Amino acid sequence: MRATNPDKVVEVWAEDEARLGLKPIARRVWWRKGCRPGSCGRTKYEWLYVYGFARPATGQTFTMIRPRVKVEPMAEALEAFAAHADPEGKKVLVVLLDRAGWHRAKRLSVPANVRLHFLPPCTPELQPVEPFWALVREALANDTFDTLADLRGRVVRRCKRLAEDHATVKGAVGFRWAINLEK
Repeated sequence: MRATNPDKVVEVWAEDEARLGLKPIARRVWWRKGCRPGSCGRTKYEWLYVYGFARPATGQTFTMIRPRVKVEPMAEALEAFAAHADPEGKKVLVVLLDRAGWHRAKRLSVPANVRLHFLPPCTPELQPVEPFWALVREALANDTFDTLADLRGRVVRRCKRLAEDHATVKGAVGFRWAINLEK
């Protein structure tokens, strides 16, 4: 990438999607001995999807919430990400992706400054942004939401907080091999 674009900075980012819904995320909790903690077992089947971009070398993030995962929302997410990460168009943004159908679709519109690089099939453990979702879900654990708007508000606040905390994000997504790609 550097050889073909000597006048541009090359940055490596990773992208993935997470489905978050009204079904509660249960986690262990501290409770008084001999007493059973309360829990809401209510299940609602409504979801939203968070498109997350993370830069392993620095811990920078960019997130976008969409109602579903398809080619068109993926194209919107790539366009918004490119405008956020490289507003002047002076960089080459290499995005590491899994091989989901909407990532490889022929009709996917990819911005000019973005290059998609696909990870080997069936290797979610290689996806640097995968541990980021545990940080997002942490704010939702052991809580219930009546509507998707309530859930969206909490997710937006959590993603904004993580976008400001580069050290925490880098600790989760900073896979050594991904960081070395930028060197």
